[in-house]
This record gives sequence, C-alpha cells and structure tokens, in this order.
Amino acid sequence: RPQFIKSAPVSKFIKSEPDIEEIIVHTGQHYDKNMSDIFFEELGIPEPRYNLGVGSDSHGKQTAKMLEGIEEVLFKEKPDGLIVYGDTNSTLAGALAASKLHIPVIHIEAGLRSYNKLMPEEQNRVLTDHISDMLFCPTDTAVKNLLREDIRKNVYNVGDVMFDSLLINRNIAESRLNLEQCLISLELNQDVKQSVKSLRDIKEHEYYLATIHRAENTDDFSKLKIILETFEELDMPVLFLIHPRTVGLIIKHFNDQKYKNTYFIKPVSYLNMLILSSKSKKILTDSGGLQKEAYFMRRQCITLRDQTEWVETLDGNWNILCNIDKSRILDVIKHTEPDYNILSRNYFGDGYAYKKIVNLMKEHF
Repeated sequence: RPQFIKSAPVSKFIKSEPDIEEIIVHTGQHYDKNMSDIFFEELGIPEPRYNLGVGSDSHGKQTAKMLEGIEEVLFKEKPDGLIVYGDTNSTLAGALAASKLHIPVIHIEAGLRSYNKLMPEEQNRVLTDHISDMLFCPTDTAVKNLLREDIRKNVYNVGDVMFDSLLINRNIAESRLNLEQCLISLELNQDVKQSVKSLRDIKEHEYYLATIHRAENTDDFSKLKIILETFEELDMPVLFLIHPRTVGLIIKHFNDQKYKNTYFIKPVSYLNMLILSSKSKKILTDSGGLQKEAYFMRRQCITLRDQTEWVETLDGNWNILCNIDKSRILDVIKHTEPDYNILSRNYFGDGYAYKKIVNLMKEHF
C-alpha cells in the first residue's frame, strides 16, 4: 500500500515529461482489490504494463518469483534505470534483478534504519541501499545513516514523497468525503465474530484507528492475543483495518469470543484512510507508513514496536514506541499527550520531493 502512495506523485510527474517513458511493473504482492487496484484508480497512477501476479508466499519463494519475473521484463524492455520504493520484497527483488544486469538502481526512500535486522523490511532496505546507484532520502537522518555505512555517492535529501502525496490528496479527500460518508462505505469483516454497534454511531475523535500486520506481532500469537485484549479494554471503539492474512490468524486462533469494542474492517482506499486518520482520537499501528501519515495529520500515534525507522516522529510524543504489554499501552494512551510546540520543525521536505527526484534523474542520465 505505501509503495502505491509513494509512486503516485512521481509517476504522474514523469507522465508530464515528454523525454521520459515510465514502464510500471506490479509484482502482485498485494492481490486484494482493496489493497491494490483501488489505489491506481484513486491516485491516478498509470496502469502497470506488467503484473507478475506473485501473490502471497514465504519470503524466499515470493522474492524468488519476483526476481525471475522482473528479470524477464528487464531483458525485454532494456530500461536505462529501475526505480524501487521503500523496503518490501518487491523492492529487494527489483534492485537485485537490475543490479545483476548492470542497470542503474534508483532507490526512493533510501537510508531508513530501524537497526533491527530481524525485520524483513530492514534487511530489504539495507541490501537495496548498498546496490543502488541513486539514493533519494526523505530526511537528514536518512542521509546520515548512509554516511555511517560509507554510502556517499549520488545521495540526495529530497524530502518525503508520502508527504507530497498526502498534501496533494488531503484536500481532495475532504472535498469528497466526511466521516459519516466514510463510515457508511466501510465493510466489516464478517469472518471475525464481533458484536458491535452500528458504525454510524461513531463520532469524530471518539474512536481509535488501528492497523497491525507485521510478522513480529501477528506470527507471535501471544502478542496478537494481548493486542486484541487491549483493543477490547480501550475507552473508545477501535476501528481495526485488518490485513487479509491477519484475519486468517485471528479466525484460526482467537475466534472463540465475540469482540465488543473492536470493529474488524476490510482494507480501505487511500482517501478514506486520510479521513479516518484525521478524524480519529489516536492511531495504533506497527506500520511505518501510517506512523508518518499520523504525524502529517497531527494525530498522536502509538507504535506497537520496539524501534522505528521514522525517528523524527518521536519528537514531542507525537509517536510513542510501545512493546506488547497491555498495561503499558493503556497507560500511554490514557496519560500521554503530544507537544504542539514542536510542529514547526520541518523534517519531511516542502511537498515537492517528486519534482526534485525526476529532475535529478534527468540530470544524471
């Protein structure tokens, strides 16, 4: 999901440049319509010329299928460069395929580090940075991280393309939708037992928004159990936007009870997500992208992880790291408020990262 959001302003700007042709390859890592197709429609991303249809699998099998499919595309198209975003398996597969064929790799959102090498995302981003030819960083911290690893050539702090995308789309979202319209469009996941009131009863700033998808939280069933129990004990309803894979785990291991305070919601579009985020009381997540979106939206975020790659968001308690401990999470939500005085600090650029990236690529090539 975040990779679609990052690519939207870059791809749309490339489309306006007559001397550049962009060929989009969709690996099919996300195959659910609500996590893929709708982003292309809503954000105006040009249609992918290729969809590899890889789907879900173990890290090794998924990355191998992507590597094979992307290599075939590169042999056929012979591009001057290959752009990859962020830290997914698609990112690493694309970077490896291009690098082995001596095609320059352009990494957008380079230099992020959580310094937890148990995270697949950390492995992907570190390996990708070390074989990239152009590295576009979202913050000064990211540039410094690369310097510590002696990566210095063609490193640029351009700002954050997710910030660009949010600025472009927030006004569109608010002109089309209000919270009531957004709530009406939400789909409950009927596979999870939940005895909740109507979504229409929810009011602005009287609910928590949650997403949990990382393997460190979902594959450890003791952690997932604590997270679900915590949601049930919160003082306001929780809108839990649930990844299809996580649904299967909950049904298999924890579906012997009815959830009364948690609404299990199917994935939503980007514009709906902007409305839900901006109207929430607070956000609970283990997603890197949503940590940033919460910060951009001026909503406090409780990140259910021990580290974050977005250290800037920690200033002023706008983002708080929490290990999976019920009493700790409840205490932070109840007793910690953010500091509005630090919001004048500009960590993520001026909203024109996408233009800087394309212009620097034109100069480079």
